Amino acid sequence: MVVLVTGANGQLGQSLQYVAPNYTELQFVFCSSLELDITNLENCQQVFSNSKPNFCINAAAYTAVDKAESEPEKAHLINVMGTKNLAQVCKENNTILLHISTDFVFDGNKQIPYNEEDIPNPTGVYGQTKLDGEKAIQAVFDDYYIIRTSWVYSQFGNNFMKTMLRLASERDSLSVVNDQIGTPTNAVDLAEALIKIICHTERSRSAKSQINFGIYNFSNEGQCSWYDFAKKIFEINHKNIDLQPIPTSEFPTPAKRPNYSVLDKSKIKSTFGLQIKSWEDSLKTI
Repeated sequence: MVVLVTGANGQLGQSLQYVAPNYTELQFVFCSSLELDITNLENCQQVFSNSKPNFCINAAAYTAVDKAESEPEKAHLINVMGTKNLAQVCKENNTILLHISTDFVFDGNKQIPYNEEDIPNPTGVYGQTKLDGEKAIQAVFDDYYIIRTSWVYSQFGNNFMKTMLRLASERDSLSVVNDQIGTPTNAVDLAEALIKIICHTERSRSAKSQINFGIYNFSNEGQCSWYDFAKKIFEINHKNIDLQPIPTSEFPTPAKRPNYSVLDKSKIKSTFGLQIKSWEDSLKTI
């Protein structure tokens, strides 16, 4: 089975490279944006023609949430047009697409975890382009998994955990918002989940049983604020820093963040038999 991964240099792409050696039955083809520009349809077609993938994990995305407010065209090009191109070449090559989406498709006004049936209502450019990317896939074909995730971090790339550890080495005190609630997602756990979905799908196809394509939520279990997350990062890494909780109103950003973006994982756990770690336990593994 050939699995093509876009965005190979991002933190999910690097996390997939990290776990790939454990799955010798799969042949991974990792493509950076230089090797596969998803905004270039001809480039996509050429790469797919050469690698003939059975599955494509789209880890390529414009993820600069605040910058997207001033670069809407660039965010749209990558998150919508690029995603549409991938869906098109996946359809042409009978390739199953696993596309990564986000909690930012929701407005954050709920008080209980979001499930896959909840109506999206993004409040910023990034969330809107990710939602439009989902719709672009759905308009092209049916052989897709859209995986919505949240608060992704890892030992790779740029993320909240690494920023906190850097700031802890530079400062004596730090203020972090405590009124935005969500769930951290270890990118390595997400990578493992994607591969389990691929393996489950292949077994279902071989057995000629039903394949449950569609939208799924994935994050680690539990919930916390960014302040709670930072506090646990410092605790695990034995960092002494004066950490203060502040409201979002004291830390304005160009893009509005969801106040609440916990995702309900019931569907992905029951469909694929996934065991999901708590965010605290997963954080200890890095």
